[in-house]
Amino acid sequence: MAVVIRMTRFGTTKKPRYRIVAADQRFKRDGRCLEQLGSYNPFDREKGLVVKAEKISAWIKKGAQPSNTVAKLLKNAKIQL
Repeated sequence: MAVVIRMTRFGTTKKPRYRIVAADQRFKRDGRCLEQLGSYNPFDREKGLVVKAEKISAWIKKGAQPSNTVAKLLKNAKIQL
């Protein structure tokens, strides 16, 4: 089972919001997840990214791979991978 840290989309039409989750790579994008690790609102630049850094680092230590988009967000938030 390969675990990835990726974003799932929710919100309304033309106003998306995203949850950062740990999920099996075989799960659907907006389907089941193993754990919610944070959220991202692209319309709020100041407080748009909320991350549980200790949980993300724990999943990475277990072998989870972040997606390219999540890796960029974490890098911009200065969270070590």
